Amino acid sequence: MKKSLLALAAMSALASAAHAQSSVTLFGIIDSGFTYTNNNGGHSSWQATESNEQGSRWGLRGTEDLGGGLKAVFQLENGFSALTGALKQGGRMFGRQAWLGLASDQYGTLTVGRQYNSLQVFVAPLQVGGSTALTAYATHPLDNDNINNTYRTDNAVKYTTLSYGGFQAEAMYAFSNSGSFAVNRAYSFGAGYVNGPVSLGAAYVRLTNPAFRGDTVGAIPSDNFYSASTMPFLATAETVQQWGAGGTYAIGPATIGLLYTGSLFGNPARGSLFSGATGSAGGTGSVRFENGEASLRFKFTPALMAAIGETYTHATQGAGSGNYWQTSAGVQYFLSKRTDVYLNGFYQKTSKHLHAWIEAIGAPSTTDTQVAAVMGIRHKF
Repeated sequence: MKKSLLALAAMSALASAAHAQSSVTLFGIIDSGFTYTNNNGGHSSWQATESNEQGSRWGLRGTEDLGGGLKAVFQLENGFSALTGALKQGGRMFGRQAWLGLASDQYGTLTVGRQYNSLQVFVAPLQVGGSTALTAYATHPLDNDNINNTYRTDNAVKYTTLSYGGFQAEAMYAFSNSGSFAVNRAYSFGAGYVNGPVSLGAAYVRLTNPAFRGDTVGAIPSDNFYSASTMPFLATAETVQQWGAGGTYAIGPATIGLLYTGSLFGNPARGSLFSGATGSAGGTGSVRFENGEASLRFKFTPALMAAIGETYTHATQGAGSGNYWQTSAGVQYFLSKRTDVYLNGFYQKTSKHLHAWIEAIGAPSTTDTQVAAVMGIRHKF
């Protein structure tokens, strides 16, 4: 009897040790609400909308201690519609992220799979829309800098350094997986610094022949990129460069932020920013955007947060040029640590030859202004 008890105790100890060395966490977000738009393709509209503050998702993340300061790490993250239950990101099972790697206490982390690029990692959280007091509608026109995650990167190998006094850097390369090494490949690099009230970030991204002729196996799959039907001047570019830098600084309950991003869509096969869905008259050829943003976030209480941001975007294509001005404001109230409600308002005005089109609204305005209001609820688990 004594031997049996000792054996049972030993087995229990081993099971506890194995459990302590590895872990898997289930997590997720559900976000849905309503959106009013004064001019959505020529008509005012009320719509049931979802993924307003953050994309609805569920996922698994895990680690296994391999000993000697080395761990196996992974993350599988699914995106779905909270209104219909349908898969997002082109119907992928784990369309938001799917990667596996090794993390070392001495040398940093190496991961392989479908991942976010350096601009999304280090710069996107600094935008006013990244505060979550404001919805995705607060990001920049047409998501030209991809900080609203229009696309993710497949076939990617990423190295991330350890954090040294709040400083961290990464570099990523994504393979084309085609017969031509240079077709539909991507790379990025960036760095960030977080220390006390200060957060800084900067990054650069370059894509070569993204979504090449309907390619679905390269670094940027054609079904998870800018829409060729509505924005061929972005979707059919031979090269894409995107860059940015910014920072936030917290002063008591207030956080101020400044951000600059830019993008260059080289030699699109067809389409003009200043014709069709987004405008009339203007140039052809490569499209360049420059975005400047100033923001203020304020915590009135631990449960009540507000944010306001002003964004200016200058766009050029050949002889054509135009501007977007957008004001975004909103409040967020936490009913608990995991559940909050929000109310946001947006106003955008453009210069001549451009139609207003607030990011994430279903269709552009038929005029040079657009107004939207969003309300909803978000729950984290």
